[in-house]
Amino acid sequence: MSINIHPSAVVEEGVTLSDNVTIGPYCVVGNDVTLGEGVTLVSHVTVSGNTSIGANTTVYPFAALGFPPQSLKYKGEPSDLVIGENNVIREHVTIHPGTEHGTRIGNDGLFMVACHVGHDCEIGNNVIMCNNATLGGHVIVGDHVYIGGLSAVHQFVRIGQQAIIGGMSGVENDVIPYGSVMGERARLSGLNIVGLKRRGFSREMIHALRSAYRLLFANEGTMAERIADVSDHFKDQEAVADIILFMKSDASRAYCLPKELK
Repeated sequence: MSINIHPSAVVEEGVTLSDNVTIGPYCVVGNDVTLGEGVTLVSHVTVSGNTSIGANTTVYPFAALGFPPQSLKYKGEPSDLVIGENNVIREHVTIHPGTEHGTRIGNDGLFMVACHVGHDCEIGNNVIMCNNATLGGHVIVGDHVYIGGLSAVHQFVRIGQQAIIGGMSGVENDVIPYGSVMGERARLSGLNIVGLKRRGFSREMIHALRSAYRLLFANEGTMAERIADVSDHFKDQEAVADIILFMKSDASRAYCLPKELK
């Protein structure tokens, strides 16, 4: 077992370290922390609380992971932070555990400089958060989501899989899967067509999504009626079904809508 701990690092008793862990200069690792195989803390990283970091994740200087959530209702109850494998967590990133259910980060994510993930969040796989992007508490983010720099997501918002959030956007409402939103108070601006093409979606599937989008956000009828129509017309299209399932799920926020929709 090869573990490399710099002499200036502080590693408390009780830490669980797997093979090939590297803990660089001036890092501080708390006693309830678990570091998976190949984890690298570059330098000046602080990991606290009941925090688990998955294999081959790299954490850069001045990141602070696992400290108590920024919530007035939190009274020190047991909570945890679980970070998956193959993530890159850049400088000054902060990720907090939960107040109720814990915080979960998936695999293969990129969290750029000064991102913040609030308490009780659930982040999927292959998520990219650009510089200074912020998630409030209880935010749910699906797989392959891109969150632009300086954007802020309101607490309890859901962002569906493969959506894209434009830079400097304030996201107050749920974003449908495959959606694209932007604006000071974010509005739905279409579908994440570039992302869909990059991930190999067929021309037929993209066409179906476009048609479903136009029907869902037309001005005729109620939203419930349009959801029913799309569900019926596109029942054999898996990606459209993802959107319908998302919109039918229980939620505490409204949907992010196109600006022109009344």
